[in-house]
Amino acid sequence: MPARRSLLAPFALLLAGCGYVGDPLPPTLDIPRRVTDLRVRQRADRLLVDFTIPELTTEGLALGLAKVDLRAGPYTREPFDAEAWAAGARPLDTSNLKPGPAHLEVDAGAWIGREVFWRVRLFGHKGRDSGWSDFVAFRVVPPPQPPAGFGAEATAEGVRLSWTEETTLRILRGSGKQPPADVATVSGRGWLDSNVRFGETYEYAARTVIRSGESTATSELTAPVVITPLDTFPPAVPQALAALAASSSIELTWEQNTESDLRGYYVYRAVGDGEFERLGDLRQVPGLSDRDVKPATRYRYSVSAVDRNGNQSARSAPVEASMP
Repeated sequence: MPARRSLLAPFALLLAGCGYVGDPLPPTLDIPRRVTDLRVRQRADRLLVDFTIPELTTEGLALGLAKVDLRAGPYTREPFDAEAWAAGARPLDTSNLKPGPAHLEVDAGAWIGREVFWRVRLFGHKGRDSGWSDFVAFRVVPPPQPPAGFGAEATAEGVRLSWTEETTLRILRGSGKQPPADVATVSGRGWLDSNVRFGETYEYAARTVIRSGESTATSELTAPVVITPLDTFPPAVPQALAALAASSSIELTWEQNTESDLRGYYVYRAVGDGEFERLGDLRQVPGLSDRDVKPATRYRYSVSAVDRNGNQSARSAPVEASMP
């Protein structure tokens, strides 16, 4: 038995010295993965095409990208024939594209008013392709124009944007160091941005939006509109003021204002037909007991509201009461 082990030992050493690790692997196919996120949009007179070129092959290896075959073109024959479409579609310049996010801009002029079909496939270095992506159909419209008369003004409720003609707009807003970003898509001739703070500076711009079926076209941006809304807006005039003469005072009551920045109220009094004068300091509650009164005398009262920035409302309609 020891002699047998000695005969096998040289073979084991020979195998170890050759670095043998197993059977040789089959050659890789280098088939690109299929594009699954092809998107087309229109901005003014350009078509924006976006998709992602996978970085790996179907075998999970790094892709050796040889060619991106992106085609576009209208097709009117029935029934739809994908091969006939591909033969007549226009190949687009993709020579600068690499694995990862891909973006192209194409002149829309030749296709305005037509439905255009788009498809893309990838080729690896060994000539095998990924297969076509799904079709994307896009109807090209005349280039949308930015909204006319786009402007902004501060209101008590926020910043109100307005424009001349009734249309659909995509609104962008920036503030501070934040660049403009989409905040709303609205229709009509105006929109109120209530999510703002007084004293902060905002920059607004907008694009016209035109939808045709599943297709969306937008205009270029308007010139930016910069605004710093300031709180110069008084509270509402106090309502339901009432005066009731008691034995030694006149009791005043009114409805509580609902403004979040309300500071209080000023009460004004006039004796008989005389001029109104402010009665005491700012009051936080909607009521007052006026004890500085004289018998057989008529008094008139009015109330205004004041906010934290010192904005004061107009005075309420006067009421009167007479001491017996």
